Amino acid sequence: MRKKVLEKKLARLQAKKASLASRAQASQDVNEVRSLTEQMEDVNAEIEEIKEELDAIAEEERSAASKTVGTNEPIPANATLIGGANKSFSTEERDDDKLSSLEYRSAFMAYVQKGTPIPSELRAGNAISTDDTGAAIPVTIMNEVINTVRERYGNLYSKVRKTNVPGGVKIPIGSLKATFKWISESTVTPRQKTDPLGSITFGYNVAEIRVAQTFLSQLLTLSAFEAELTKIIAIAYLQAMDNGIVNGTGDGSMLGILNDPRVTKTVTMKAADMNDWTKWRKNFFATLPLGYRSGEFIFPVSTVDTYLETIADNNNNPIFNQATGLVVNSGDAMNPNGRFFGRDIALVEPDIIADFDTASPGDVVGIYWQPEEYAINENFAFTMRRYFDEETNEWVDKALVVVDGKVLNPNGIVKILKGAN
Repeated sequence: MRKKVLEKKLARLQAKKASLASRAQASQDVNEVRSLTEQMEDVNAEIEEIKEELDAIAEEERSAASKTVGTNEPIPANATLIGGANKSFSTEERDDDKLSSLEYRSAFMAYVQKGTPIPSELRAGNAISTDDTGAAIPVTIMNEVINTVRERYGNLYSKVRKTNVPGGVKIPIGSLKATFKWISESTVTPRQKTDPLGSITFGYNVAEIRVAQTFLSQLLTLSAFEAELTKIIAIAYLQAMDNGIVNGTGDGSMLGILNDPRVTKTVTMKAADMNDWTKWRKNFFATLPLGYRSGEFIFPVSTVDTYLETIADNNNNPIFNQATGLVVNSGDAMNPNGRFFGRDIALVEPDIIADFDTASPGDVVGIYWQPEEYAINENFAFTMRRYFDEETNEWVDKALVVVDGKVLNPNGIVKILKGAN
């Protein structure tokens, strides 16, 4: 009776989780996404508790069945006792997704730590074939990676559009245009032609995340292993996504803003201009069309500290807040950001965008963009591979994933360049 109640509750929670995930994916509101993510975390915690109870009940049932049979032969974990005390067993139907089962998760841990092949019965029906030497990462770990990415998201990754479409398919991104013209009795409006629709194509770019075997081999419990592997993958993935959005070369990888030939708009700011709120109005905002004035900034935190937060009047009184509305919460390690002239700032490290003082004239020192106009195409189908590195004489585990990213509309992106003094 207890088992049926738990199973019904588990089904309701899983349905709730799917609904929250769908709403979060569709939402464009950062605060709403954050709230939905927190709700999903609570639901995930409840789901894990119920699964643990169900596992305990199953273990008790197996133990009771073993005593009833009265034999020294081990009973398979997936066997169900039929007809009381006889020894006829039938194979229990596994969950639709074998990758979420405790058996597969344990086998996956053994594969990563020791290289033990995944049993063929656990691989059958999955994307990983029985002849493959790799192993698909368990669904439980991937769900946690997805939630971790949303909770500990990179400042840029959290803002861009996420898609999941097949690679090689052209996606139209242009818009239809027409013109308006007054007509009189003696004139006829010309037939309007539409501009050709632009398109982008996402590629099958394979990326890898290498995991230190010596460290993972020391994690003995399944929960500790999965938690640490999740953290390692998520942190590496987020760092790569943020850097790819800005600096991706497009050569077997994402195409970043700075390497996209369609992003041509620039504004040059000298050191004195960066420190003068009137120059921002005249040199920068005055050049923006109305349709793109609701964008956001990307700055290295050092540039914000050195130039934007030191804007002062002629008497050296700080006026950066009054003049520009600058507010920065750089002390928040989970979500460092701010506001500048009413626009959000995503703070990044100097390895993503050069610090103004160390940059050379002509280098990009900031970006103004429309985050929804950049898309990352991903499916989170991570696969783990294991190989022996002859150079270091150690086993290496790496997670492989297919991902790509491109600018959809370059018209609302402006590169801020450093000017010569």
